[in-house]
Amino acid sequence: MNFVFYTHSLISDWNHGNAHFLRGVLSDLVARGHQAVALEPEDGWSRQNLLQDQGDTVVADFYREFPDLLSVTYGPGFDHASVLADADVVIVHEWTDPDIVAHVGRIRRGGGDFTLLFHDTHHRAVSEEKAIADLGLADYDGVLAFGETLRQRYLKAGWGRTVYTWHEAADTRRFKPSVNLVGEGDLVWIGNWGDDERTRELHEFLIDPVRDLKLKALVHGVRYPDEALRDLEAAGIRYGGWLPNVRVPQTFARYALTVHVPRRPYVESLPGIPTIRVFEALACGIPLISAPWDDAEGLFRPGEDFLFAKDGEEMKRLMRDLLNDNDLSAGLASSGLHTIEERHTCRHRVNELFDVLADCGTSRVKTLILDKEAAE
Repeated sequence: MNFVFYTHSLISDWNHGNAHFLRGVLSDLVARGHQAVALEPEDGWSRQNLLQDQGDTVVADFYREFPDLLSVTYGPGFDHASVLADADVVIVHEWTDPDIVAHVGRIRRGGGDFTLLFHDTHHRAVSEEKAIADLGLADYDGVLAFGETLRQRYLKAGWGRTVYTWHEAADTRRFKPSVNLVGEGDLVWIGNWGDDERTRELHEFLIDPVRDLKLKALVHGVRYPDEALRDLEAAGIRYGGWLPNVRVPQTFARYALTVHVPRRPYVESLPGIPTIRVFEALACGIPLISAPWDDAEGLFRPGEDFLFAKDGEEMKRLMRDLLNDNDLSAGLASSGLHTIEERHTCRHRVNELFDVLADCGTSRVKTLILDKEAAE
């Protein structure tokens, strides 16, 4: 089948975690013999920030790392109808410009013979409700929400015909344990500072424990204000700036542990949704300690796959335990990796996507799925 994904960017992962997941999904589709292309706006802020930060070589760098993938940029004169004429499945991400969201819906309503899905991986459904309500998803065959609480939000508001839970997952083609790498320190955290959505939590669960324990630590990410950089320096934490996501597994492998610090809107309004960094860290076999969040859907086995710290003092104790107990550290790494391999890979999510298409897809797509299943 021919899949078209409207994404904020496939090329750039600068403050854009959804690119991680979509790269894995597209790679799995291509490996199964399907066609898959991403469409991204030529002026997307993630892409523009990456080009400004790293230079024009980043596009060539992307295709060197992902030779199986293809992303096409579009601007004001782009002929969306022509591109979608041969599509079987079109998936439009929530960060897509509302005019494009509506335009693709009109193409579907006007006779487009493709299954049209809307994909939401953000908290705007609760933090900016009107923005989502105004999109008008009546022409979409279904909505993919990256957590059950978000799915329930769509159902309660009456957005979309049918809503499915479709969690993010690890791209295990690239995220897996690395061996024979020289250790560089105690703790690494890879994440972006953001819009004051977890400033207090980053101090309590990352900066202060590292400072108090005098750990050798590294932080990677973008959008760190000057004050945050000063706080990192005062705590003795090295700041490494932007890190291409494909280099994350090797970076994890050089440190003893990592932490998960969820953003406040997810903890308070959309429980059960971790960041994709949890999936990726566990896939790489690095022990993880998490600040509080409610694993409402039972995605993991807290206490076995990773540890929860209820506050900063417990975070310090657990960090100390992991650094001094090799059996505890190895057990967490093995258990977390097992859970990812059994439940949370992009391969699993593509299987789930085909289940969605078998349920809400056009008759042509359902026939294509049945024909492929029969051939296998």
